[in-house]
Amino acid sequence: MFLTKDFFNLISDFGDDWVIEEFNADHNKKEVYLKMKYANNKYFDPDSDQECKLYDHAPERVWRHLDLWDYKSFIICRLPRIINSDGRVKTIKLGWADKHDRHTYSFEIKLIDTLNGTRNQTKTSELLGCSFRLANRIIHQSTERGLSRRDMQKQPIEDIGLDEKAFKKGHKYVTVISHPRSGCVIDVGEDRDEKSVIELLRKTFTEQQLVKINTVCMDMWKSYINAVDQCIPNAEKVHDKFHLIKYLNDAIDNIRRREVKENEVLKYGRYTLLKNEENRTEFQKQLFEEIMKSNLEVTKAHYAKETFRSLFNIHNDDYQATESLKSWATTFYMYNISELNKVILMMLSHAKGVINAMISTHTNAMAERLNGKIQEIKLCGRGYRTFKNFRSAILFFHGGLQLYPLKW
Repeated sequence: MFLTKDFFNLISDFGDDWVIEEFNADHNKKEVYLKMKYANNKYFDPDSDQECKLYDHAPERVWRHLDLWDYKSFIICRLPRIINSDGRVKTIKLGWADKHDRHTYSFEIKLIDTLNGTRNQTKTSELLGCSFRLANRIIHQSTERGLSRRDMQKQPIEDIGLDEKAFKKGHKYVTVISHPRSGCVIDVGEDRDEKSVIELLRKTFTEQQLVKINTVCMDMWKSYINAVDQCIPNAEKVHDKFHLIKYLNDAIDNIRRREVKENEVLKYGRYTLLKNEENRTEFQKQLFEEIMKSNLEVTKAHYAKETFRSLFNIHNDDYQATESLKSWATTFYMYNISELNKVILMMLSHAKGVINAMISTHTNAMAERLNGKIQEIKLCGRGYRTFKNFRSAILFFHGGLQLYPLKW
């Protein structure tokens, strides 16, 4: 028994003030119970750190700890309570668990690591033999802890990305603010209407920080434009290339759907037209050549998209980029294709943001990669019913936060 207690004290990580004095095992439940006591003869006020007299010991409590082999382990302890100079009775401060929790910091760190590996709360709770509610609570708890440690005042934020992410069915969206330089999510807001985005920006950044933001990468969603104009009027709006090409792709697909009724060659042409050349299969390459030989409107729209794509990163100033955009718009507007003209007029109405995208090195590529990672979270988690859970999951996995509890 003595050697066993020495062994547990040797491998435990509770500090010099705590020792394991007894252990028991239930082999049917595969559980180990480690009874621990406070070994120091000095007691300190948890708030002022002043030395105080021992008052009594609190009733026995149990904390979940790291597994020992395939046995769950639990810490059992009666915590000392002190009486301070004001006559108030308090429980001493623990270095190995939060006073409100029923698990140790070591177990919480293990659960955080497992969550990062599985991306799934249900799977994590099954692997560690704990409840789903505990895994969910630790996600919220560690996320808020990480946010409280992140000092936004000291972080130089000159560029941000604004992007939307579908939350659940019924056109429910969240707005994601990202930091292109660090590749992290800064915060997540519910909805994408103007009022919600304004509240999110003002909650996330101080007035001094908003003034220092130089560039905002986003799509042409009106609510985002209005919110940025109101909160960050000095920032340049960059309408990201990814979204601009997406509008053209949507126009191409709508034209194909209209023309496929009378042109058999377009029957299997949807992904052939939307894919980049390097991603097409051999069959799609042959089909693409056949489509390009035709004189269909979808062929002309595809040519318009490829020409627009070539306008990026070849200009150094507004004048050259403006002239190129005008020339492109004039040329392809004359084709009189309604779906394409709608996109051309939309781009001209947001010409400044499009021109900034043509000459700027700032893009929403990182935000789009984050969007894909957020989608992975949704798939692994099989959806999120509440915004609170979805926000915490996004920030937990992609907020770049210090999630671990600090021992001692």
